[in-house]
Amino acid sequence: MIRLPSLRRIVFGSDPRRTTVRIVVLAAASLITFRWILIPVRATGDSMLPTYRSGQLCLVYRLAYATGLPSRGDVVAIRLAGLHAVYVKRVVALPGERIEIAKGEVRVNGTALREPYVKFRTEWQVPEVQLGPTEYYVIGDNRGMPAAAHTFGRVEAGRIAGEVMF
Repeated sequence: MIRLPSLRRIVFGSDPRRTTVRIVVLAAASLITFRWILIPVRATGDSMLPTYRSGQLCLVYRLAYATGLPSRGDVVAIRLAGLHAVYVKRVVALPGERIEIAKGEVRVNGTALREPYVKFRTEWQVPEVQLGPTEYYVIGDNRGMPAAAHTFGRVEAGRIAGEVMF
């Protein structure tokens, strides 16, 4: 006669106490990781095409700027209301810089910015602005859509939630 293992043994293995401790440790590590270190957000809209598609799941690394500052070219999450309502945009200008968009070309301190990630471009016109000491200028990669349908511009450093990793 074949003896079937009990349901308890199937679920908890041969050492239920050890398995329970493993489950608790894994749950705690997951909670800490996905609550305070990596925040899952879903990209919505087409402003970051082709880098990120609408509906794509992204992970925001909240500790990216704990010891440093955002750099030009970083893709960042910008807090709107709470931690999970964010914009995903690319940093194109840093604090204290002058930026303008002329005929679709981004110019920082009068020099055209090389942007290999931009595949679609129209002739946007944005007059020159001087950024403050804690301001960054962010914009999406899809410059083929009308500027009026695109959210971009100055962002205070305190609203940057972290760097988008995936």
